[in-house]
Amino acid sequence: MSSLLVKKINMEVDTFTYFQMQNCMFDLPWYNIAHVNWSEEYPYKPLVNFQIAHDNKTMYLHFVVEEEFIKAQYVRPNESVWEDSCVEFFISFDNKHTYYNLEFNPLGTGLIGYGSSVKSERKRLSAEQIETVRTATSVVSASGTKTWSIILAVPVEVFHTADITSFANISGHANLYKCGDNLPRAHFISWNRIDHPTPNFHLPNFFGEIVFE
Repeated sequence: MSSLLVKKINMEVDTFTYFQMQNCMFDLPWYNIAHVNWSEEYPYKPLVNFQIAHDNKTMYLHFVVEEEFIKAQYVRPNESVWEDSCVEFFISFDNKHTYYNLEFNPLGTGLIGYGSSVKSERKRLSAEQIETVRTATSVVSASGTKTWSIILAVPVEVFHTADITSFANISGHANLYKCGDNLPRAHFISWNRIDHPTPNFHLPNFFGEIVFE
């Protein structure tokens, strides 16, 4: 099982821009999302790396993705962003009984759900709640290579059913993903390995450990 240590940082910026946020996170370690769990049917593996940190009240996620195609069709909260180029962060604070799924495309359009792994029992946050997550993005196309990056600033209040008021000194379980269901080469890759016959990210048994300083 993989493990993440989420460092505590001082995130002070003059304005909320991708480049200022990137500079604040410069010294943090990088992790990769590289498990191609269904390689026979979906062998394509974009290059995906991420950083993660917190400042007690806000969690910061920084994804950098290099892939053949970038798709960003959806613009409203809770639309089908998993069909676009999409990065995802799933986290449980109650030993995998319930979990939150945060899914965002290159425009910063987000979908956030919560509940158990029983699909009929899961709920979505409202558009107003999702829009409390600030996003900063960058897209670069050079020499035939397309790279997009996104930083998410997720307030602790997003996890409103979890018994937490700060990220400091807590732990849980999580997994991170990159997908693109409707891209020319669909793919489903993860940070922690998934052992399941068909693509499915909603499997908390395959979450890794996450520990916040």
